[in-house]
Amino acid sequence: MFDAVAGRYDLLNDVLSLGQDRHWRKVVARLVQAGPGDRVLDLAAGTGTSTRTFTRSGARCVACDFSLGMLRVGARRPGPPVSFVAGDALGLPFADASFDVVTISFGLRNVADTDAALAELLRVTRPGGRLVICEFSHLPGPLLDGVYQRYLAAALPAVAARLSPNAGAYAYLAESISHWPAQAELARKIQHAGWSAVRWRNLTLGVVAVHVARRPR
Repeated sequence: MFDAVAGRYDLLNDVLSLGQDRHWRKVVARLVQAGPGDRVLDLAAGTGTSTRTFTRSGARCVACDFSLGMLRVGARRPGPPVSFVAGDALGLPFADASFDVVTISFGLRNVADTDAALAELLRVTRPGGRLVICEFSHLPGPLLDGVYQRYLAAALPAVAARLSPNAGAYAYLAESISHWPAQAELARKIQHAGWSAVRWRNLTLGVVAVHVARRPR
């Protein structure tokens, strides 16, 4: 499914989010706080658009994704040097404590086992290292969130049908968001996986939430 939308993936993200995806990436980059020489893993990186924002400070960045189609599109694009690596979030091809920062944006809800993926990210992070998760979330209040979910179910496939050869992928997007845990529940999952100092902040009224945590020393 992701291979099929790879060519227009970034364009559709921009259109469907009304340009908000650029703001979200900037917030994530500030929270990642990648310094010179830091090793950063961007999981579910897709075409590596977000990964390249982390290289500006001199960090060494790896864009890892399950979709070879996404990685091929990203690797062909000019830009700062990034390592593109195919990998499964449930069995990452990296040694223990390999990274100073691990991050995943809009991909955690797509893995088969959220808890196992959070534990695997913990494994490849050095003690004291950081986790940054950016994911679609839920608006405050069941009434407002219900209206938003109905909008997603109707609007996303309709807009995507005009711009993408695979509008069904965006019907899946709306469905996956509606079944995703709310902010506090995701924070509990992160803590249960072994991370500490877990906190989150809402972006765009809770359409997106960013969770951050640390691996205990």
